[in-house]
Amino acid sequence: MAEFFSPNMDNAKALRDRIKGMMVENLMLQVTAAEIADDQPLFGPGSLGLDSVDALQLVVALDRNFGLKIPDPGAAKEILQNVSTIVAAVQRKASPAA
Repeated sequence: MAEFFSPNMDNAKALRDRIKGMMVENLMLQVTAAEIADDQPLFGPGSLGLDSVDALQLVVALDRNFGLKIPDPGAAKEILQNVSTIVAAVQRKASPAA
């Protein structure tokens, strides 16, 4: 069973590293997790070069690993900009609703 993100895991650096590792493993990237900058675009010019298939795999992996549901293309466009935007979405999901 997948280990979901918990409030105990609030260390942002550990979360960023875990997300980068998940991306390298699930998307079979030709770079190491350490080579991915937090603010490096995932898609488009100057990016990691991900495509629509990678986006789908990333959405599935985020759901499986962190319980993060990305309900529509608009949300995906916001969340999947870079590692920092993914971290922020996972942290928002883990925080109790105010």
